[in-house]
Amino acid sequence: MHAAADLSKRVERAALLRRVPSWIAGVLPWCALLCAPGIVGWVAWSAWDAARLRKRIKAEWMRWLDDAVPELEDSTALLVQADTPLARLQQQRLLTRLAGVVTSLELKRISRQRVSGGYAAVLISVAAAGLTWGWGGLKPTVPSQVEKATAGAAVSPRSELLVRITPPKYTGVEPIESAPRDLQAPEASVVEWCLKNPAAVDESVELSDGQVLKPGRECARWSATESVFWRWNGARYTLRVTPDQPPQVIVSEPAEMVHELAPDAKSAAMAIEVRDDYQVARATLHLTLARGSGENIRFSDREMPLPASNDPRVRRWSKQWTLADLGMEPGDELYFFVRATDNAQREHTVQSPTYTLRLPAPAAAEEEASSALPTLVKPESLRSQRQIIIDTEQLVADIKARKPNAATVRERSESIAADQATLRRRYGQFLGEESTLFGGEDHDDDHGGGKQDVLHQFGHAHDQAENATLFDEATKKVLRRALAAMWDAEKALRAITPATALPPEYKALDAIKELQQADRIYLHKTAFTPPAIKEEKRLSGDVVGAASYKREQGAAAETIPSQVRELVQALSADGPLPALWTRTAHDWVREHIASEEQRLGAQRAIQDVADGCVPCRATLRAWLRGAVPQAPALLQPKPVAETPFTRAWRSGGKK
Repeated sequence: MHAAADLSKRVERAALLRRVPSWIAGVLPWCALLCAPGIVGWVAWSAWDAARLRKRIKAEWMRWLDDAVPELEDSTALLVQADTPLARLQQQRLLTRLAGVVTSLELKRISRQRVSGGYAAVLISVAAAGLTWGWGGLKPTVPSQVEKATAGAAVSPRSELLVRITPPKYTGVEPIESAPRDLQAPEASVVEWCLKNPAAVDESVELSDGQVLKPGRECARWSATESVFWRWNGARYTLRVTPDQPPQVIVSEPAEMVHELAPDAKSAAMAIEVRDDYQVARATLHLTLARGSGENIRFSDREMPLPASNDPRVRRWSKQWTLADLGMEPGDELYFFVRATDNAQREHTVQSPTYTLRLPAPAAAEEEASSALPTLVKPESLRSQRQIIIDTEQLVADIKARKPNAATVRERSESIAADQATLRRRYGQFLGEESTLFGGEDHDDDHGGGKQDVLHQFGHAHDQAENATLFDEATKKVLRRALAAMWDAEKALRAITPATALPPEYKALDAIKELQQADRIYLHKTAFTPPAIKEEKRLSGDVVGAASYKREQGAAAETIPSQVRELVQALSADGPLPALWTRTAHDWVREHIASEEQRLGAQRAIQDVADGCVPCRATLRAWLRGAVPQAPALLQPKPVAETPFTRAWRSGGKK
């Protein structure tokens, strides 16, 4: 099957090479005439001709080979499919002699016999190109005096203006000089409109934000802070401003925010990439190593610059650290982040999220209590979860080996259940549960007629005891999982089925170990610099200019300014518009329309209305109304007429 596919591709390649010279020859006349429609038409015909030729080869290539190569014994079809043993034997014979009989020269001979050169189509293409050239040569090449005057009048004002854009030096972009057209410039570029002959042209440059610039003997200047369109001699041109983006920090290794290394790990990989649209001025890697647990945690900081590369816009850095280079030991955690700054006039400084490399400590043999929980005075009788598991496993082993009496098994199982309940109450108090661990026994709600807590029983609590703790929701979920497992283990132990209690006991131990990993919380250092105290006013009793501590009652915010409301109402009619309405409209659009395209559309509508376009008022009114923020719902009373009939209806007809 593979041999047949390879052979068909060889036949197809030889046939296509036979037709390629005609395809190239047919397009040359159109290229000489620089006629784009002719080139496109010939390319489309060549693609159709190639597809048609491929379809023909796919259907007839086996017959071509059988007719041209007698050594194949009219058995080329067996190369594609051989179902019987005799057919497979013939297929093997053909495969052995295939390379010697079907050579490149033989395929060229077959293609010359079966595929035409396509020269007829080339002659048609040359004839069509000649007719096109002859028809174009009959046109007058010298324009008339009227056309010259019209063209000069149309081109003259535009050719008299020159637009010059000077980007900031830090971008490294070359200045641009151009005739009026749509342009693009970096942020903070200086745009100048200059007249070649100031005495001959008296036109102004109108910007979409309402500014009017008058180029004269000196060029009109404008600092590019936002995208605008400008109008000159009735034509509008768009000037799009590309803002300077802050650097982008990509940390590809480690892939997780918190990456836990293997206990036997010897190295840790870091791969960082910093990108900027113009240049990365500085990029530094900040490392913080945390060692210890509980309240005895020590931090050590380190900072290193990332080296520059050949491309100033990109800095790539990767390293396979050894744990000795990082100074990490079992139980340590390494926090790192990247801070990058670009070369803008107003520097953009970004900082990546903090990544954590955690090298787990050896498993503790005695105590698994999480240091994320508050430190309590632990009674001597309180047993750990690991000790409860050891006691349960010993009880299960004794039951299988020595088979003690039922009373002994019950006593030992209930003793372990009591230890599990005590440990459960200890962790349960961190979720607001009651605990009798440090005095007192469990009490029932029924105290035999004594004084009852009626407020607790029938009152409505606005908070939960669980929310009175200082733990986040993730820690609470782990605590709930541990308590649920302890409950299951306690129920199984009190039911005298210690083997059933082992799985939930291990689940509780796993949850407690998970809490151990939360014994460190890393936060970036923050600093607050209070304002300087004026020594001349300190302790002087002078309260002039001091703000009152009393807060005045705030009035309802005005959703729509009165000027905008009047303008929207005036735009719904054909009458005169308010004074300074263009300033009001420009300020409203600039403050409330964030999209660049929508803002330019609204400014275009303002300019059209200012030019006297009455139908454009509806468009501007729609833009202004669409920029209104969502207003709060106002509940107003509805006046209702009070009549003797309504009073009688409300009273039900009673007198």
